[in-house]
Amino acid sequence: MSRSTSLLQQMTIFITVVTGGGCAMMYYLMQKNFAKAEYYRLALEQLNNNSTAMASLGAPPLKIHNIHLSDRHNRMDHSSAQLKIPVTGSKNGGYLYTTSTRDTLMNRWHLQQVFLKLREGETIEIFNRTENEK
Repeated sequence: MSRSTSLLQQMTIFITVVTGGGCAMMYYLMQKNFAKAEYYRLALEQLNNNSTAMASLGAPPLKIHNIHLSDRHNRMDHSSAQLKIPVTGSKNGGYLYTTSTRDTLMNRWHLQQVFLKLREGETIEIFNRTENEK
């Protein structure tokens, strides 16, 4: 009886480790896919080019953290993307909110709005497509 119990315990530990490793790998790959996405990169380029926002964060150095996959602000489908990207600098931190739409003919993403909301509540508008088109 003790042999079969020991075998069951070993199998349980093995399956737990494999399942945990698989979940961690899936989380890592999803984050990596977000970082490669055009809508994600375009928003970070806008942040890096905005001297007011970078100075408020105390960047460089700028640290971009993993997005929270369960956050309701993070929504993507085939035609639109809305993200909340955590960022920190040496002085402050906050979230970079971005909204993008996809041009189906050209298969390219276009930013609609990008703004940085700092921890203290200050909001810095970085990009707004409607204002830039005027």
